[in-house]
Amino acid sequence: MTIIRQYIAPLLAVLVFSLALVAVSARIFLPSDMAAPAPIEENGEIGQWGNGESEVFALTQSPLLS
Repeated sequence: MTIIRQYIAPLLAVLVFSLALVAVSARIFLPSDMAAPAPIEENGEIGQWGNGESEVFALTQSPLLS
């Protein structure tokens, strides 16, 4: 158990943060049109379906956990 706490857990943490750093840094090498933020609609509405209805992200009732 001591080996996991002293060697493996810190190594996993360093690997995860290194992977995140590489993923974020990869934007430098993308073409300029791909590195730009995503475009938004001209009317400023975001999250609209093609038929004009809004997407629902919240539940109307909490789930039962029993």
